[in-house]
Amino acid sequence: MTARIFQPAKTAMSSGMAKTTEWVLEYTADEPRRIDPLMGWTSSADTQSQVRLHFQTKEEAMNYAEANGIDAVVTQPKKRGANLRPGGYGDNFATNRRGVWTH
Repeated sequence: MTARIFQPAKTAMSSGMAKTTEWVLEYTADEPRRIDPLMGWTSSADTQSQVRLHFQTKEEAMNYAEANGIDAVVTQPKKRGANLRPGGYGDNFATNRRGVWTH
């Protein structure tokens, strides 16, 4: 039974960083998914692939994996810098703009 420990990335639909500070232990699939011939749904007999455990720190996740005999691979996150513009959002509506602003 193998798993990976990682910090989830922020969603593409928001600029916020919610749910990106916790660490997740997620099991890898032991068998490939298959398509059900009757309904066409994708399924798997591997129930461990549905399990996601959340931890406050990387050390907690690693200790849990070690205590339960789980081979875990830790993936370090790639941190991004903040995307701050000098004028901020209000600069979009400034009256002293140099260039023409159009959609």
